[in-house]
Amino acid sequence: MIAKEKDDSLMVLLSPVGSTIAQQLLWLFGLDLFEGKSVARRLERDDAMELGLAARSVLSDLGIEVEEPEPDTFARLIDRFGRRLPETVQLSAFTRETLAGVDPQADPDGTLIAWMEHEEALFRHLERKIVSDRLAEGFTEAGTADVDGFLSFSLSVQNRRKSRAGLAFGHHVEAILQAHEISYTREATTEKRNAADFLFPGEDEYADRSYPDDQLAMLAVKTSCKDRWRQVLAEADRIRTKHLLTLEPAISRIQTAEMQGQGLQLVLPTTLHNTYHADQREWLLGVGDFLRVVGDLKGRQRLLI
Repeated sequence: MIAKEKDDSLMVLLSPVGSTIAQQLLWLFGLDLFEGKSVARRLERDDAMELGLAARSVLSDLGIEVEEPEPDTFARLIDRFGRRLPETVQLSAFTRETLAGVDPQADPDGTLIAWMEHEEALFRHLERKIVSDRLAEGFTEAGTADVDGFLSFSLSVQNRRKSRAGLAFGHHVEAILQAHEISYTREATTEKRNAADFLFPGEDEYADRSYPDDQLAMLAVKTSCKDRWRQVLAEADRIRTKHLLTLEPAISRIQTAEMQGQGLQLVLPTTLHNTYHADQREWLLGVGDFLRVVGDLKGRQRLLI
């Protein structure tokens, strides 16, 4: 793919045929390639292209940052926490408290995406102010440029972005489960000191060898899969089909076929399903679908009692 940027420079993107990043790029730019043919598309300034959380994530992987308008609740965020980054659990709770127009019970899929997008916008605007303040102070030590100090600060910003997104995702998933009164244990310990992000109905039931295997479930949560989805396979030996909730769009057919073969069921908010091919979409679950899966466990538990 060759793309001309606003400053007239060219970006050349090379990717293996059929790979996840290739599928993501075709989806992102609204392209459809036919064998033996190339296609071109001009994105005019007034083109209506909504850059949601998934699109911004792909662009970020390419080193492209998207400018976003300041959220309406940003002033309230500053009033409550000042010009400092609160703990992730605090920022996630503030996001859910201040974002109107969502219903985790009636629309868990849309609500999860809305919470993540709103928190991401709040975080980026607050981070921009904090980083600007620090850069304005400069990096000097004993009158000379403190290169190591600058590099350390830059690395800490990048690492914080990655870890914060994963933690926020887990907090919002937990809030969805609580809204639906689902029984679970978060960060549950299983065999060989492995840890499952969410275990249903709980860690005690999993440890009880007399508890039926087919009434247990697990959910791993990862904002993006990459090759890390294989880690999930070792997290709960008693559970045959493992569920993985992600926000990653357009994973390749090769990867999803391998997931199916390994007994991994992919779960995505339904708004991301259209980034996948039609044959892949038949296999995907939405957040609401997964809630019904673990909700059925509750019904089976009552039958046992």
